Amino acid sequence: MEYSALSFPPPSRKVIEEIQSARKRVAFERARQSAFYRGRLDHVNVDRLDDPEEWCKIPVLDKEQLREIPAEDFHAKFAIAPDESAVEYWRSGGATGRPLFYPRSTADITVSLETWRRLWLAANCSSTDKAHISFPMGIHPVGQHYARSGEMLGIGTVWAGSGNNTPSELQIELIRTLKPTVWAGMASYGLQLASLVQRQGFNLADWSVRKILCAAEPLSAPKREKLQRLWGAEVYDQFGCTEGGAMGSESDRHDGLHLWTDLFYTEVIDEGSGFPVGEGQSGVLVMTPLYTNTVTPFLRWNMGDIGVMHQHGATTGPLSVFPVFRHAARTSGFFKVRGININHTDFEDFMHRNTQVVDFRLEVLDGETLDVLKLQVELIGGADAELEIDKLARSVRNTYEVTPSVELLKVGDLAQIFINDVKAKRFVDSRRR
Repeated sequence: MEYSALSFPPPSRKVIEEIQSARKRVAFERARQSAFYRGRLDHVNVDRLDDPEEWCKIPVLDKEQLREIPAEDFHAKFAIAPDESAVEYWRSGGATGRPLFYPRSTADITVSLETWRRLWLAANCSSTDKAHISFPMGIHPVGQHYARSGEMLGIGTVWAGSGNNTPSELQIELIRTLKPTVWAGMASYGLQLASLVQRQGFNLADWSVRKILCAAEPLSAPKREKLQRLWGAEVYDQFGCTEGGAMGSESDRHDGLHLWTDLFYTEVIDEGSGFPVGEGQSGVLVMTPLYTNTVTPFLRWNMGDIGVMHQHGATTGPLSVFPVFRHAARTSGFFKVRGININHTDFEDFMHRNTQVVDFRLEVLDGETLDVLKLQVELIGGADAELEIDKLARSVRNTYEVTPSVELLKVGDLAQIFINDVKAKRFVDSRRR
């Protein structure tokens, strides 16, 4: 079945199963053309890929394995099409490790634009909307694909990009004067913009934006609540990866991410065995692109996300044909400081529950005898800085048994620190040992 025969949403789960059966074989055959996979798939029977036990013989692939390939050899070692077949190169957006660059063909781009187009549709956006897009506009695809796919639907798009592309003060002026109905960007940057508006004496909730589309970083409940309150807008969490494309979105019930399973074969697996866990059980999300694999043939890609899959969510609308994935955590998200584990997700939730905190950055450094935990914070306008810093230091100590060194920054300073990051590096381990 060719991609042009697919519709959104697919007419039934049976149709999705038929697509998966046909396209898994295509994905597998393409991977066998890669020098990287030479000898790694010989034990798998291509005629039995619909048998879960046979499919799970395919080894799970992760970013560290690809980082072992020298950057200058990546195309020759992993790609399956000539270099001249690439029309774009996408930068992976991970917050840790050496970034990777993936070539994309015209066929890949056609499908990937469809994956992003669905994000707008999932949030019920249409040609009556105007969208201010604050995702980075650069070698990472997220910003440009939100903008290009929005235009496909007739949505008016403001290609602002991140603060590195367009200064935050100018972005605020554009939002005030152009009056978009949708803002699209990373949640942390949305909080930064809201705080800058507040510092200027305005209330962003009184302005025009009524929907927010967020992606590219985890969206916890405290962060969502703060974002909705400051913007006065409905927040849609959305999801994807550079290795595949945009993979899913919340419905208007906001009970999890509906994954485009007609375009990506997704599994939640036990990391030790590589086999799927039961419905509702926690595991690691892996995916196989069913179409965006004409140059980079990813199979069973470990996305680094831990969560649970449910076959049905709360919605009875168009997205009900897709299963729902609910995040639990990231696999690589903790510090051990003075023998204490500090989980990044837990700490982020802890900080966003504090209504006086705009944004933060946590860094671990070498001390003369003990590790130093340095917490940089921005506070809302009018906050008693001395009082809040003292309360914050005591609260961190009581919760995590480590007393931080707290540094107060002006609102906007952290945006400048994060300005060159695709995903804000809010947790940094600077220890040499």
